[in-house]
Amino acid sequence: MNKLKDLTNKFSYNIEFDVDDNIYVARCAELSSLSAHGKTQEEALKEIKVVVLETLKWMEEDGEKIPEPFSLHKFSGEFRVRMPPEKHRKIAIESSLQGVSMNQFIVNKL
Repeated sequence: MNKLKDLTNKFSYNIEFDVDDNIYVARCAELSSLSAHGKTQEEALKEIKVVVLETLKWMEEDGEKIPEPFSLHKFSGEFRVRMPPEKHRKIAIESSLQGVSMNQFIVNKL
C-alpha cells in the first residue's frame, strides 16, 4: 500500500480550470483516462491522487502492468518521426537555408 501511495506521488498531474462548470479538473498523464475535480487546484490535485491510488490498487489486484511514472523514466532524447518524402525535402531545404541541421531545425520548431 505505501509503495503504491509513494508511486502515486511520482506521477505527472495537470490541473485546468473549467470555466463552464466553475471547477478545476485534474488529470494524470500516465493514466490519461482518469480525471477528478475540485473547487480549488489543491482540492482537484488531492482528488486525482485518490483516484490514481484506487486505480493502482485495482490494477495490482488484477495483475495488470502499472505504468512507469514519467519522472522515473530514463529518456534517450531521441525519437523517430515518419513523414511524407515531400515534407522531408522541405525540412531539408529550410534547415539548409537557415544553416542548421534538420534535427536542430525541428527542435527549434518544437
